[in-house]
Amino acid sequence: MIRTEALDRLPVRTAVPALRRALDDRGVAVLCAPPGTGKTTLVPLVLAGLTGEGPVRRVVVAEPRRIAARAAARRMAWLLGEQPGGRIGFTVRGERVVGRDTVVEVVTTGVLLQRLQRDQELAGVDAVIIDECHERHLDADTVAAFLLDVREAIRPDLRLVAASATTDAEGWARLLGDAPVVEAQGVSHPVEVLWAPPARPVKPPHGMRVDPALLTHVAATVRRALGEREGDVLCFLPGVGEIGRVAGQLAGVDAEVLQVHGRAPASVQDAVLAGSSGGRRVVLATSVAESSLTVPGVRVVVDSGLAREPRTDHARGLSALTTVRASRAAGRQRAGRAGREAPGAVYRCWDQAEDGRLARFPSPEIKVADLAAFALQAACWGDPGASSLALLDPPPAGAMGAAREVLEAIGAVDGGGRVTERGVRMSRLGLHPRLARALLDGAREVGARRAAEVVALLSEEPPREYGDDLAAALRTARRGQDGYAARWKQEVRRLSSSLGSGSPGAGKGGSDDAAVGLVAALAFPERVARARGDGAFLMASGTGAELRDSSRLRSAPWLAVAVADRPSHAASARVRLAAVIDESTALLASGHLRVRGEEVRWVDGGVVARAVDRLGAVELAVRPLKRPDPELVRGALVEGLRREGLGLLRWTRDSEQLRLRLAFLHRVLGSPWPDVSDGALLAETGAWLEPELSRARLRADLGRIDAGQALRRLLPWATGEAVRLDELAPERIEVPSGSRIRVEYGGEQPVLAVKLQELFGMGETPRVAGVPVLVHLLSPAGRPAAVTADLASFWRDGYKAVRAELRGRYPKHPWPEDPTTVPATRFTSARLKRS
Repeated sequence: MIRTEALDRLPVRTAVPALRRALDDRGVAVLCAPPGTGKTTLVPLVLAGLTGEGPVRRVVVAEPRRIAARAAARRMAWLLGEQPGGRIGFTVRGERVVGRDTVVEVVTTGVLLQRLQRDQELAGVDAVIIDECHERHLDADTVAAFLLDVREAIRPDLRLVAASATTDAEGWARLLGDAPVVEAQGVSHPVEVLWAPPARPVKPPHGMRVDPALLTHVAATVRRALGEREGDVLCFLPGVGEIGRVAGQLAGVDAEVLQVHGRAPASVQDAVLAGSSGGRRVVLATSVAESSLTVPGVRVVVDSGLAREPRTDHARGLSALTTVRASRAAGRQRAGRAGREAPGAVYRCWDQAEDGRLARFPSPEIKVADLAAFALQAACWGDPGASSLALLDPPPAGAMGAAREVLEAIGAVDGGGRVTERGVRMSRLGLHPRLARALLDGAREVGARRAAEVVALLSEEPPREYGDDLAAALRTARRGQDGYAARWKQEVRRLSSSLGSGSPGAGKGGSDDAAVGLVAALAFPERVARARGDGAFLMASGTGAELRDSSRLRSAPWLAVAVADRPSHAASARVRLAAVIDESTALLASGHLRVRGEEVRWVDGGVVARAVDRLGAVELAVRPLKRPDPELVRGALVEGLRREGLGLLRWTRDSEQLRLRLAFLHRVLGSPWPDVSDGALLAETGAWLEPELSRARLRADLGRIDAGQALRRLLPWATGEAVRLDELAPERIEVPSGSRIRVEYGGEQPVLAVKLQELFGMGETPRVAGVPVLVHLLSPAGRPAAVTADLASFWRDGYKAVRAELRGRYPKHPWPEDPTTVPATRFTSARLKRS
């Protein structure tokens, strides 16, 4: 029996007529409705004609998470007075509850992606609702792009609704071709905001690590909320580990403590969503409870302010979730859970001043996640570069390039990015392409069942208490009775079934440890790692890796690293899950990374020439080269010059002065006078250091190259300007005394340092390339007496003061009253009289 009264209470009902009109007129719409309004439950029933309004149509609802898909199906079935499997069904990875009469099917976006790849027409489906599209999960963005393609090309009659829990719907409306935006007003009760930062500063999150002091503070805030407020408490934490630690600190509270996350057993999820049976509850949840689920009885929210987002380090081949500060949009969503049924309160575990500095919205997954799976989906769709897909944000070129490299390496796409038959099969396994490769190739080597067991471990990281040894984790999962073991066994059955009983290698033997290591290495070939001692390893990718001091894997000669993260402050990655392998297994799994060849490099101040057999960055064998390729030697010497500078060459005073003169002319006159800066000279080694550079073999040979002689090759000989070097930038200038004084070119102006008496009679300042020199007038003892760029002005205004100060100190030297009318001299007055 339909629960009409419950349906009529859902606020979204007032928006249904406008939504119907939008779909009738345009076939697309954006539905904006706050959590709790019924958009996930009433709208599919209405569009399917199951509430007695309109014809019966088949509707598919796409949810971002399995827990949300199950919950939505159960809620809709309850509203119709049924159980899932009748007119309401659901399909998630590894579980399908549908029947012949199913009209509304709730699926995860991942399942819908698989379905679209197999049947682009979605035969028999009249409407698709993409729920919680504001969360910007990559699968949801991809599903929307594919569905828009389908509508444009083959199914213009397919109705499409993008349902969002926030009012930020403009982008989706544009994406759907200026689709109408239909807004439903929620029944929202006031929520009091209480700022509850820790008393002392806590360390910011990095990688998966959260400061234990913050978790202790969150637990204390939950206890405070229980004492100050009525009703159930919903506490948001970033992940399963943090939920477990806070739950441990809440032992003894006068409330039932429940844990809600994607890995929680279905019975626990059902208990949370069913509501309280009488006593108070504390529900510890990940972001899954922000908008996808309704938790009855909640009057108080405690928000840790943290969330988990995917991040990929393409340079190191590491992909993992990382802990970040939750966005302001997420904070609003979380706070709103306290005001769903009555006035409530939210305790925010950060300072109010920090709130304005938070990001407005979560990062779209397409901007930060590993894109290998997305790239494979796009290739299977016929658009390898995803250039024609209608996406809110284009995929970053670098991430797509890295994804293409991975797909080529595992044989999922060809050199042009087109999907192969193997790639199509991989895409249909419901796995990341890396894991699909490990399953297919591992089955051939170790048997289908064991390959499926290991891949199931890799597809959902085991609990921390299983340890960091993947082989030991496999044995624990086999005998385990916990929720993880149950999900693992279900996934093993699914993967084994996808391979089929006739899979190659189905009867192969060998130890479990060897099988685990090989399959993990097949999944992550660039993460095979060789020991460097004391628990440190070097991965084929070139990234260092370290094990915990207590790890039993520290003595392994080689590892296949399955899970690792690299904190921002650390030089090496931290290994969280790995398997012991040997060198032959590393070569079997990562053979495409093996390179043999000659390496001539600049190492520790000299040229090192070696024949190297390496697996990525890991050196397998090395021997010295007696006759290295001269071109490789030249490249190593150039690298040495870049690292250590041009000082490796032989620079005399004259050659250094020549470089300064050329630099001056380049600055003042420009072309054709050459740029002789370090960067320019290093970029043009062939123009001035040959043939000496090609003859050199060692660091010492560089020291024999006369830099000044080499620099003269850069002079503008072809234009004839080279002969004017001494005219335009003379090395020395002859002064009235007859002395030839060196000009220094190191500063902004050329400098002429000369004894004052040697300039008597010179009325104008000398010029170099049109630039007046800066004259440093020296005393008879060679000490600075004055500086001028205008000699005429100095004789007129400054000389008297210098004469008055110095004539008594140097009485043997001439100090005429008018220096412009007497001859210049290098000598004393007595010497002048004798001559």
